[in-house]
Amino acid sequence: MPNKDRQKRSVRKARAAERRELEEKHAISSGNGSKKATPAPVKAQAKKSEPKKVGFFGRIKNWFKDVKTEMGRVTWPSKSELKNYSVAVIAMLVVFGVAVWLVDTGVVAALIGFTGLRG
Repeated sequence: MPNKDRQKRSVRKARAAERRELEEKHAISSGNGSKKATPAPVKAQAKKSEPKKVGFFGRIKNWFKDVKTEMGRVTWPSKSELKNYSVAVIAMLVVFGVAVWLVDTGVVAALIGFTGLRG
């Protein structure tokens, strides 16, 4: 477990270094060559205020927004795939229904034969 944490940390540091390099290159290429590139201050470090508490309706709004985002990421099946999957599910329901019916009938027949009672 500690090794995973170290790997994650090193990957984060490498990504941050790459981002800084890209920002510096972008700042140098967009501005004059004589200007020195200064990295932009990180907002999280500059502003250390408490996160604003969201009320009940705000949480509901955020939940629906998250659901909408996730639904956009879903890979929906095509019409032919949906038909195939539906047929497969219905066929399996029939097969398992018949299997359960056969087992039930066998158990009832065994009980009737063993006890001699009709129920």
